[in-house]
Amino acid sequence: MKEEHPGRGSDTVAQTIPPEPLTLEGAYILHQMLRVKWPDWKALDPGRRARDVAAAGELLAQQEARAGGQSALFSLLGHKGDAMLIHFRRSLEELREAQMQWTRLGLWDFCDYTASYLSVVEIGLYEASLRLYSNLAGQGLAPGTAQWKERVNAEITRQREAMAPRLWPEIPPRPYVCFYPMDKRRGETRNWYQLPIEQRQAMMRDHGIIGRKYAGLVTQIISGSIGLDNFEWGVDLFADDPLVFKKLVYEMRFDEASAVYGAFGEFYPGIRVRPAELAQLL
Repeated sequence: MKEEHPGRGSDTVAQTIPPEPLTLEGAYILHQMLRVKWPDWKALDPGRRARDVAAAGELLAQQEARAGGQSALFSLLGHKGDAMLIHFRRSLEELREAQMQWTRLGLWDFCDYTASYLSVVEIGLYEASLRLYSNLAGQGLAPGTAQWKERVNAEITRQREAMAPRLWPEIPPRPYVCFYPMDKRRGETRNWYQLPIEQRQAMMRDHGIIGRKYAGLVTQIISGSIGLDNFEWGVDLFADDPLVFKKLVYEMRFDEASAVYGAFGEFYPGIRVRPAELAQLL
């Protein structure tokens, strides 16, 4: 008769593996989508307009060059707004100050929000989590115990050190951006959060393979927004050729993680505006 080892059988191991993968968090991100009140702006005294543009350009230059978290301005196309400010900061307090610096400008009197989005850079550790969980469960360690927490914390520390550049990125200098929020479906007949972690890990691995095909063509920054905003993740794509956005997102639509479980919000494509170009934009 086969000897049974509590905590070591495959069924028992599967039952003791937590459903949620470990994640690493880094910089906070705020997207501000804005519309200019053009009739009021055009009616303004030209001298006042020039001073407001100069002050906004000076602030943008300071925020672009800021160490430890930058900002960038993009001109939006379409009805969703005229401009989008993107801020990367190390804390919510610094993010609030970045927002308030713009609201103190005279130019802000002639701007309205069309949308905003708050999130934090996130790296999901599906593969590392599944490997670690299986190893710990196979050793008979239960989730939540002191030994389990110690091993998990050690893995998080190791991964955080290895991935520091990705957790605290600079805003890529590429001229085009496409931002969109997204969810994983839950309800009806499909629910991402009821799938076993092994199945989700396999789908995310295949999803990542598609993204790696576009290495060098696009810079992708994924941010988590669960508990921070209306969707669960935000995606920023930066590229030198805007057609890359269409090709990448279209190819990923055929991937199971997107085709079956992906739910997408509004897409915001934009063109980078440097401080010296602000007067032309306005």
